[in-house]
Amino acid sequence: MLKIEHVTKKYGKTIANDDISFTAEDGRIAVLLGPNGAGKSTLIKCIAGLLRFTGTIEVDGFPNKSIEAKRILGYIPEMPAVYDLLTVSEHIEFIQRAYRMEDDGYGRKLLERMELWDKRDKLGKELSKGMHQKLSICCALAHRPKVIVFDEPMVGLDPHAIKELKQMFRELKAEGATLLISTHMIESVEDYWDVTYIMMNGRFAAVKQNTAGDVEHQSLEELFFKITEGSKTFEVVSK
Repeated sequence: MLKIEHVTKKYGKTIANDDISFTAEDGRIAVLLGPNGAGKSTLIKCIAGLLRFTGTIEVDGFPNKSIEAKRILGYIPEMPAVYDLLTVSEHIEFIQRAYRMEDDGYGRKLLERMELWDKRDKLGKELSKGMHQKLSICCALAHRPKVIVFDEPMVGLDPHAIKELKQMFRELKAEGATLLISTHMIESVEDYWDVTYIMMNGRFAAVKQNTAGDVEHQSLEELFFKITEGSKTFEVVSK
């Protein structure tokens, strides 16, 4: 479980996150949806412990900056950062050693699914940007985290990797993991989300639950464009 309470992040006089509170439950996929500059990446970085903020963030009951939280948190950043002089397989080995894990073959399976196993001896600096993204995903999942936050995970991926990643989302959900995905691409999340938080100007403009058989209310896409392309003054709504 991921619990965020009254999180505010300011850059000088600019409020990037304005008193944000929500809970991402185990076995569910929560989505942060909003245009560029809405505050999604800032909130993700706060959760990952990369930024100072006011408020509280708990990962499975532990403060997000504690060792206990970091052991069970997986983070895929918007801009992947790989090590130039480590090979693909050495990246996975590094993560396994950092988390004091035995090599049970899971890292290899991740690389195979992302079509990186045949690139296992290539250095980080020899990989394309898309391969950087795929390797970043593999590294974040290699220690089998219980709570995973993704920041624009589909950007730069080829169709096969997108298909595999969506399947991984479903598998992780079935295993009881908590997933939080930040994106501005509605089509990338439309077929598997459980709850979506639409962000504008650093706060939630709407919260929409994906309820089976919900045909009477407007679609996620309709709600998104109503908020982002409508009046700059809006009311918080929940559906």
